[in-house]
Amino acid sequence: MPLVVFCAIGFLASVGLLCLVWRRYFPEIGLAVVAAGTLALGLAGFTPIILPRAEVYEVAISCGYALTMLALLALWGACHRPHQRGRWLAAASLAYGLAIGARPTALFGAVILLLPVAQAWREGRRIWALLLAATGPITCIGLGLMLYNTLRFDSPLEFGQPYTLSSLRLVTQHLWSHRFFGFNSWVYFLAPACWSARFPFVHDITLPLLPPGYGSHEHPFGVLTSIPLVWLTLAAPLAWRGRSAEVRRILRGFLAAVALLVATRALLLGLFFNANLRYEVDFCPALVLLAAVGILGLERALAGQPAWRRAARWAWSLLLVFSLAFNLLASAIYHAEYYSDLGNLLLERGQVNEAIAHFQKALALQPDEAWLHNNLGNAFAKNGQLDEAIRQYQEALRLKPDHALAHNNLGLALGREGQMDEAIRQFEQALLLKPDHADARNNLGNALGQKGQTDEAIRQFQETLRLKPDHAGAHYNLGVAFSQKGQMTEAIRQLQETIRLEPGHVSAHNNLGTALYQQGRADEAIRQFQEAVRLKPDYADARRNLEAVLAARAASSPPPGASTNR
Repeated sequence: MPLVVFCAIGFLASVGLLCLVWRRYFPEIGLAVVAAGTLALGLAGFTPIILPRAEVYEVAISCGYALTMLALLALWGACHRPHQRGRWLAAASLAYGLAIGARPTALFGAVILLLPVAQAWREGRRIWALLLAATGPITCIGLGLMLYNTLRFDSPLEFGQPYTLSSLRLVTQHLWSHRFFGFNSWVYFLAPACWSARFPFVHDITLPLLPPGYGSHEHPFGVLTSIPLVWLTLAAPLAWRGRSAEVRRILRGFLAAVALLVATRALLLGLFFNANLRYEVDFCPALVLLAAVGILGLERALAGQPAWRRAARWAWSLLLVFSLAFNLLASAIYHAEYYSDLGNLLLERGQVNEAIAHFQKALALQPDEAWLHNNLGNAFAKNGQLDEAIRQYQEALRLKPDHALAHNNLGLALGREGQMDEAIRQFEQALLLKPDHADARNNLGNALGQKGQTDEAIRQFQETLRLKPDHAGAHYNLGVAFSQKGQMTEAIRQLQETIRLEPGHVSAHNNLGTALYQQGRADEAIRQFQEAVRLKPDYADARRNLEAVLAARAASSPPPGASTNR
């Protein structure tokens, strides 16, 4: 809900700004042209794409978008209402300061607040009150943010980045570097989307080689190739062509401020170690606003040339239609991710049928995405529908043969079906593609162990633990393998490590009890069997082993052989 509210506020503020420009400087332009600009502001600035995914980052970005547009609206008032300039400028400073609170990367764009101050200085007016209005609210907000950061993170300039949940170690990661600028400039402005003949037709760009030290990327699209309407920003200077010096100065100054806002934000994003479509909302709506003004300027410049004006209308209309279509089609990517994320959450909660339904909805939007087929396969596998799971994994591999995770998951499903040789081939293929895939190596060890190749299985488990020392499953499997070879001391050590990492591992308690008893440590064995039964009262093997040991102690005779279960 907050995401929708913020996007609505940002849209209404930008439309209000466009209408102010139209009524003051382009009253001769027809309403249909303004309606086209309104459509562009609402649907051509990447906001429709992020709307389906109302997560933490999207909410902050949409909040920054709304507050930035409100700041521009107040800045317009400061430029065009000299007698109320201080009030409007203070409002702009307040709105932009709050925008920085939502998006700290907006900081350098605050230079636009000095535009009305510069205007007053050129008019020979006193500027100290205006300077205070421009800097006072934003400074107070900045000091408040610094105090908050100090109280929470022990540093006024720390915004919590190292505490972000991420697969990267952000404490040691270089977040900003000139090395990333060329790569980011390409993906944010020039990289074309990939197109196909199947809905939704739009697919992610083909990425060039990542720069050293670069982080991750998530659906970035080149603005100039995906939203070609923004090329009409180049026509914005026509807005002040042939006007009086006063009008030219004010209009040119305001549009230059909007362009400076776009440039500062885009420049800063170009230095960041990540590329993400949602980041483009920081500058793209303002760029579309400039393009809408460019359309107005073009219409005015060609007013006396009907043939050229008609041709220009066809041209910008086609650019508008393409830009709108791209935004609406590309939103399917985020819709699919929303359904997939919800499906994964439902799967974790054990609501398997509901998860399957959501994965299928995601695939209806993006039928050619291998990772969606893999997720649906996981849900079918958890539901015991192994044939359907295998079919989904195979489809994922048809679409993306180098999908290591799908190879691993297919191997697991085939192993459950008893096709052990084919399962081993899939695990080996996963490791060929991703040698550090610890789970695939552990699964390969399991498959080899089930074929009786215990020594090779042990090597795979040991390699798994080299890659991931806290892999509880590998410790457990290694302990069972050592038990099978009669190496009880090492088996006990591995099973104890399993329980340390995963105290609720019932089979580890049961097998540890068996190994301890075989070493003559009956009291310790009893405690392990009792813990296994406590954790899982219907665990027949552990209960049987416990009863056998207790009976043996009572009769002072060797107990029946205790069972060992993988």
